[in-house]
Amino acid sequence: MISRRRFVQFGTLAAAGLSSTSQAAADQSCVTPPRSVAVLRSMKDQATSITKEERAARQDQARRLMAEQRIDAILLMPGTSLDYFTGIRWWGGERLFAMVLPAKGASFYVCPAFEEGRAREEIAKGPGEQPEVRTWQEDDDPYERVAQELMDRGISAGNLGIEETVRFVFSSAIAKAAPQAKIVSATPVTAGCRMIKSDHEIALMRLASKVTLTAYEAAYRALKEGMTKPEIENLIAAAYVRLGFPGEADVQIDQNTASPHGSSTPQVIREGSIIMVDDGCNVEGYMSDITRTFTLGKATDKMKKVFAIVQRAQSKAVRTARAGLQCQMVDIAARRVIVDAGFGPDYKYFTHRLGHGMGMDGHEWPYLVAGNKVALAPSMTFSDEPGIYIPGQFGIRLEDDMHITEEGAELFTPQSPSLEDPFRQV
Repeated sequence: MISRRRFVQFGTLAAAGLSSTSQAAADQSCVTPPRSVAVLRSMKDQATSITKEERAARQDQARRLMAEQRIDAILLMPGTSLDYFTGIRWWGGERLFAMVLPAKGASFYVCPAFEEGRAREEIAKGPGEQPEVRTWQEDDDPYERVAQELMDRGISAGNLGIEETVRFVFSSAIAKAAPQAKIVSATPVTAGCRMIKSDHEIALMRLASKVTLTAYEAAYRALKEGMTKPEIENLIAAAYVRLGFPGEADVQIDQNTASPHGSSTPQVIREGSIIMVDDGCNVEGYMSDITRTFTLGKATDKMKKVFAIVQRAQSKAVRTARAGLQCQMVDIAARRVIVDAGFGPDYKYFTHRLGHGMGMDGHEWPYLVAGNKVALAPSMTFSDEPGIYIPGQFGIRLEDDMHITEEGAELFTPQSPSLEDPFRQV
């Protein structure tokens, strides 16, 4: 399986809708999959790729934000922001591969000379005319290439925004090579663009949520007493393979559900076990993140009581969220439901924030947490995931993905109705 809450750069496998790890897991566990998995059909025809024109519009918006923030250029390296603006998916090793997008004028790339052919092939997939590519040999200083290009464009003494995931080894070397430049954060530009989703992006995220819920339900229908944690996870992996998208799942059973991110200890389901399934999939670069908690067979009265409280808290968050409201107020509203029901104070039983922003990264800006005064805006997207965790007993979390609309907020998927029938349509 892919490591928990981590999606690799899928490259050509993503284009095929498969990750090597999920495929291997599916092959290992489900040579003859159960009927609920076997009947699944690919949903890839429901997904459309982001176009060059959309990426060009994103670069235009970045330039507008650079002007507002007085940033002369931003530097991007392999990761989701580079993908967002250019469509380039590049393995991020120790060699400098970077794109610099100036506020005015054409962008340029710096890449290893032996990678020039592949780089130009990837760059050609992006928007606009072919930008300049400056190459460097293995015994060259690649950072001098960046500094020279900044000088040639008259911005060597300007503000250079560095994307937040660029490693210090790179940003410090760039600062040394271009000492007149002021190194600043590019986050106001990159997050400023990425926080607000287009209709296309929201459609891809909605589809990702649908795919994940479909995979979870297929695995749920195949559950049997005696199954282990890896067997259930591999059922979900097999479902994702059939649905045509790379994804993963983390399964926790019984008292391990009382830890929000669970345990790697061996776990087996029995009659009456409580089971928590979390994580999601990747649809054309956009993520889902969904949690379902349910039982095999009958739930106890205490489990049902806690489930009802968590469900109310999730609903309260949806009713509260609206454009103009501070992010923290959504967390406060949902947390109050849980605390008032006797599971407080503060983080005692609801031990984490209510939610996180989502998009091309499973976790991105902004966050629904106390202290975050960022105002919600239409087309922002979040997880909505309240939980109650009782050490030594069990935990219950319900998580669906939510977007802010002009009128309020909406979940991409139906809420879970109960522990004993979690996928019943209501």
